[in-house]
Amino acid sequence: MPATARKITEADILSDSDYAAQRKTLRSQAIALKKHRRVEVGPYATFYFENYQTMWLQVQEMLRIEKGGREQIAGELDAYNPLIPQGDELIATLMLEIEDADRRHATLLTLGGIEETIFMEIGGARIAATPTEYDDRTTPDGKTSSVHWLRFKLTPGQIARFKTERVILGIGHKNYGHMAVLSDETRAALAQDFG
Repeated sequence: MPATARKITEADILSDSDYAAQRKTLRSQAIALKKHRRVEVGPYATFYFENYQTMWLQVQEMLRIEKGGREQIAGELDAYNPLIPQGDELIATLMLEIEDADRRHATLLTLGGIEETIFMEIGGARIAATPTEYDDRTTPDGKTSSVHWLRFKLTPGQIARFKTERVILGIGHKNYGHMAVLSDETRAALAQDFG
């Protein structure tokens, strides 16, 4: 199966003992992999672009932490497989990272619906992000979550331009309007998600 159309299966999961033996090396490799898959937009929004490897490690870590054994695997695969890009898309975890709890609470109250304002621009074309298949991340009182999962679906032409042109990642919320240009290294790393 091509890496761009891959899903994690139970056969891909290491046993607890095998994962424990390899964990240090796997986590070091993940840090190197994630280096160019991380994009800061403004003072506290960080996008972490996911792929098969990042989600596989997340599943392994959840199994390690929760110790649910083989019975836990199906639930983790159901949760994390939808976050693996499938060849014509990029998928990102957006973290709104504010250390101070009081400031975080107050700020998140002003950012309701932020997930509906995320975009990517490639060669003048704007691609709106769509939230993944999770529950609404904004509460009735207007407070947004500090974590969002977003999908950017690209056409073949946009994918071709992504590899060679300037790419901007932006947030157009009325209380948080920021943009960042993807570095060449980040574009090259993310372009691998397209196959």
